Amino acid sequence: MEDEKKKVMVAIDESEYSRYALEWALQNLHESIANKQLLIFTVQPISDYSYLHASSYGAAPPELIRNIQENQKKIALNLLDQAKDLCNKYGITAETVTEVGDPKELICEVVEKSKVQLLVLGSHGRGALKRAFLGSVSNHCVQSVKCPVLVVKKTA
Repeated sequence: MEDEKKKVMVAIDESEYSRYALEWALQNLHESIANKQLLIFTVQPISDYSYLHASSYGAAPPELIRNIQENQKKIALNLLDQAKDLCNKYGITAETVTEVGDPKELICEVVEKSKVQLLVLGSHGRGALKRAFLGSVSNHCVQSVKCPVLVVKKTA
């Protein structure tokens, strides 16, 4: 019976920090990643539609909400396509996945479900106060997943 290929997952969003983390991993972990399955994951945030209800006097048309959701999916798929193109430049084939929800929870769920052996994340470099109020996806993942987590900080 052949062993299942080990998996590395890079979680990205539209920030420069995510792109930097992906590129850093491709450059610095190339030999390791080339022999493993690379999974690129992004989350489509759950939108707050309350402003639509207020602006449309309490009844947002369902097609407007659907259009916003479809647009978010297009943005996520475009982001994943850009990530795949970057991987291809390094001779790496990547699988891509997107889901809708809370990034903190979904990243951890996909790591567990996909049996990922290494999670790579970018760091937004927020200070302690902002992290306390806004929360940190990378910190949550470091504390919650069972595999090693590499947090890549963009240097100035």
